[in-house]
Amino acid sequence: MTPAQLSATIVDGLAALVDDGSLTLPDGLPAEVTVERPRQKGHGDYATNVALQLAKRSLIGGESTNPRALGELLAAQLRESEGISSVEVAGPGFLNITVEAGSQGRVAAEIVAAGESYGHTATAAGQKINLEFISANPTGPLHLGHTRWAVLGDAVGRVLSAAGAEVTREFYINDRGVQMDKFAASLIAAALGEPTPEGGYAGGYIDDLAKAVAEASPGIFDLPPDERLAAVRAKGYELQLREQQETLARFNTNFDVWFSELSLHASGSVPETLARLKDLGHVYEEDGALWMRTTDFGDDKDRVLIKSDGELTYFASDTAYYLSKRERGFDHCIYMLGADHHGYVGRLKAMAACVGDDPAETLDVMIGQLVKILRNGEELKLSKRAGTLVTLNELADEIGVDALRYSLARYPADSPLTLDVAEITKASNDNPVYYVQYAHARTCRMMENAGELGMSLPDDYDPSLLSHERDGQLLRALAEFPRVVASAAELREPHRIARYLEDMASVFNKWYDTKECRMLPQGDEPVTPTNEARLVLVAATRTVLANGLGLLGVSAPERM
Repeated sequence: MTPAQLSATIVDGLAALVDDGSLTLPDGLPAEVTVERPRQKGHGDYATNVALQLAKRSLIGGESTNPRALGELLAAQLRESEGISSVEVAGPGFLNITVEAGSQGRVAAEIVAAGESYGHTATAAGQKINLEFISANPTGPLHLGHTRWAVLGDAVGRVLSAAGAEVTREFYINDRGVQMDKFAASLIAAALGEPTPEGGYAGGYIDDLAKAVAEASPGIFDLPPDERLAAVRAKGYELQLREQQETLARFNTNFDVWFSELSLHASGSVPETLARLKDLGHVYEEDGALWMRTTDFGDDKDRVLIKSDGELTYFASDTAYYLSKRERGFDHCIYMLGADHHGYVGRLKAMAACVGDDPAETLDVMIGQLVKILRNGEELKLSKRAGTLVTLNELADEIGVDALRYSLARYPADSPLTLDVAEITKASNDNPVYYVQYAHARTCRMMENAGELGMSLPDDYDPSLLSHERDGQLLRALAEFPRVVASAAELREPHRIARYLEDMASVFNKWYDTKECRMLPQGDEPVTPTNEARLVLVAATRTVLANGLGLLGVSAPERM
């Protein structure tokens, strides 16, 4: 019995009490009831505080009641429910519930049957979400500064999808502005053996890219200067963007949409946005500039849309881009921004309000803190190829995709983070990613050993045979997975998945070390129904560990 199933059973029990007149609930039945694993051993399999929550507004026999009395009434009803072994009322009205071994044991078969879909829910069904992360210039390789969002943005998208939302992952390409001309001029200088232009781009990657441009378009650097600048800009942009895409794909981060800032302006979206804002009465002219009155919606100051020299601001582009998302049918937009963007939270929410939206309903802004990576006690800062920052490819080479992704995913986005290369790459149970991956590999090895003995997953088994205390602990931990996924999606906190997996691996390892819970027969012993039941339990554990790692974009190796 999963927490969701037990919640439904408790709601049914309340409904039965209301139907027979024993209980009156003026506010109606709750849609669901919170069910948790008790912290103390001996307090049953699950606990709920539903009696404390409902007592204040409940009547028993037409009279007001208290949590303890409501708890006793509900406990008596639940003791008659299928799958429940016992219910005890503790303290002021907590219910400690023990489920029957057979009911608990069926969870394993349900997990195996669900396979890759186990853990998926419909808690976010119906939501169409645009998830924007890693906004970058196509003028160089992705680097350490992009790494955290490459992991967390992707993981947030995965857990939201698992919760039933329709998620579009979007990369905003900053391909408009003078930096693109400086980028082209830098490539030309490298190709011609000239010094890097003032304000241009340097580093070994520029030399490599200039050679790639020449190979892809022979003669391009021999064109007349004006024609050459445009041609090199276009080809350099194409090749650098492709390199960014390949890097992210290697890092298990993939986008559905690569949105060009330049295309936003080419489409006429910005003038249309300004006209809409004028119609809504949220812009005004002052000192030759055009302003948006964002202070009407809580911003600390009004924002310039068009400067006095006629140049559009980034904020004008940001507003047009937000409207583009809304016009494409997204009912919720999530922005994942770096630590230096705290000031954007208020202005983006005010912007959404200025165009007629309720930002509480349509917009989330997540701010991620900086990451430092240490090698031998020294912070990694310089790059072999970029000349300034460590590239994402270099990090993947040195640390490994799995170790880096997991280590970044297991902490909240808003906490500053320092990682040590030696610690996150060592093959030890002290290393969380190794610990979880090894637990999965162990389940695979156990399944393989079972196959060598002629054992296979049974079509049917007796779930009541999973009656040992350690069996129950493992089953309850497995049953928690859908709730953890739903919570991670609702709070945009994929680190909850990582911490759950570590707890899950610990529970599994304790079960594995318990002699009374052996899955395989020993010596010449025949295969028993209990062995078969525990084979299903191991298969369920393998499924949950693999699914959880998959939500973090981390592999689930079968051997280590």
